[in-house]
Amino acid sequence: MRLLIFNLATDLDNPTQGFNTRWIWALAKRVEFINVITMRAGRVDVPRNVRVYSVGKEKGFSEPRRAMEFYRHLFRILREDRIDVCFSHMIPIFSILAAPVLKAKRIPIVTWYAHRHVTTTLKVAHYLSDQIVTSATASYRYKHDKLTVVGQGIDSDLFSPNGTLSDDPPLLLSVGRLSPIKDPMTLIEAVYLLRQRRYSVLCALVGDAPDRDRHYATALRQRVQALDLEDSVQFIGAVPNEQVVKWYRRSFAHVNCSPSDHSLDKAVLEAMACEKPSLSSTLGFKESMDKWADWLFFRHGDAKDLAGKIERLLQLSDAEKRPIGNHLRHAVVTQHNLEGMTQRLLALFATMGQGQQSYSGRM
Repeated sequence: MRLLIFNLATDLDNPTQGFNTRWIWALAKRVEFINVITMRAGRVDVPRNVRVYSVGKEKGFSEPRRAMEFYRHLFRILREDRIDVCFSHMIPIFSILAAPVLKAKRIPIVTWYAHRHVTTTLKVAHYLSDQIVTSATASYRYKHDKLTVVGQGIDSDLFSPNGTLSDDPPLLLSVGRLSPIKDPMTLIEAVYLLRQRRYSVLCALVGDAPDRDRHYATALRQRVQALDLEDSVQFIGAVPNEQVVKWYRRSFAHVNCSPSDHSLDKAVLEAMACEKPSLSSTLGFKESMDKWADWLFFRHGDAKDLAGKIERLLQLSDAEKRPIGNHLRHAVVTQHNLEGMTQRLLALFATMGQGQQSYSGRM
């Protein structure tokens, strides 16, 4: 099988998109060749049977210039190679741009989308795609007539426990951008309540603020100062995805404060894979939490409820916490690990037109 992949970013050091490279490696082990067209490129580390083309956002190219580059790369690939299936990952505009050309050549398009927002671009991409894939049913808010759920694709070999001792005092970790939608303010308020209750805890916020949220990030720092938590709350900044595992392993628990209707946040599943109690206010995680949901799920925006859940965990011994971590890792490995997602994707590709004829069946 020979694939064409569309990516937002192909950069091993990218804090939010670095995992894409591990996906490419996993797919490349099982197919003949992969061509990647990416919106931006950084540190590219791919196997020999993968070729990456960037449309130049990292070079500051304008949108018209990037569109020209996209078609230049697309026509070159189709001229020089035989493509069985196109897999468009979180970039529906590329699905739209490529559709007329790929449909003329009867190359099926599989578009991945996992986000709470339903845009006009997504609706058009849905119509033009042969299949839609997503991480969980709740992560795709548009029509489900073409939908296949394949899991989140967590590398459970990388994100795993390794016997590292948790920090002392206990470290509460939150991985994600500093944006209102992620609501780190609720965690800061919960840390304050815990300190008022005489619990010695630290908090690390791993992630940076996009330009549009710089004022919000400033407000977070000002709130930390106002609550006299400067010795307790650390703003770490962005960390490459492959290095954030060290933070998970150091932590006592991971906290995600996204809204109840938010799509699955990859960081929560990465922490679960490291056998860390992972508290969240997103309803979609209740399935993975299962019998531990009463311990780990809290009301969105409710710092008092969150502090109470953390306090309950703090009162457990290491032996009492171990079944929670074991259960969460098992849930990730069975529902969301990279190997399983790769197999499900390839099985889907194999049923689609030319892909079905050339898929080798290696799993």
